Amino acid sequence: MKFSETKTFRNLSDAFAGESQARNRYAFFAGVAKKEGYQHIQAVFEETADNEKEHAKVFYKLLVAHTKEETEIIHVDADYPLVYKDTLTNLKAAAAGEREEWAEIYSKFADIAAQEGFSDISAVFKKIAEVEKHHMTRFDHYAKGIEQGTIFKKDSPTVWKCTNCGYIHEGPEAPGQCPACAHPQGYFEELPEKY
Repeated sequence: MKFSETKTFRNLSDAFAGESQARNRYAFFAGVAKKEGYQHIQAVFEETADNEKEHAKVFYKLLVAHTKEETEIIHVDADYPLVYKDTLTNLKAAAAGEREEWAEIYSKFADIAAQEGFSDISAVFKKIAEVEKHHMTRFDHYAKGIEQGTIFKKDSPTVWKCTNCGYIHEGPEAPGQCPACAHPQGYFEELPEKY
């Protein structure tokens, strides 16, 4: 049987297309976050878009490696979300998509690849699912912060970092403007490490 006739080939094709589309959605969402004054969330979307590009590249390389000398057309039959709204809505949609990828889609794809004898592909689906779970957690965190009004304000002293110049501020609220570089509050993020 040719590799292109396996379920794993179809699953890799769908995963490649899905990651490619997610990359573009996150790049679009980054622009919305920037316009709304959430530059650090913009950076999160941009970083995640870069991650998704790399996932797409891994899936594409696996397709090429396993098709060997075959020349194939990839047919994609999958559903993808159509969302482009405010940052909160975009974060929730992104989290839902990542949740579906790691909890359902990639675990199923990994099982099918293993059943068809492609242990290398199965392992990749499992490892990328771990990354998608982290993406989901991060998107959920920022969505919760927007909903609760805690993106730039906490109940206790917090260490804040300007993502533009690196200025560190300690207090319950990020400065309205960075005292070092004059960039707006949207460039501040909570610094999880206290070193």
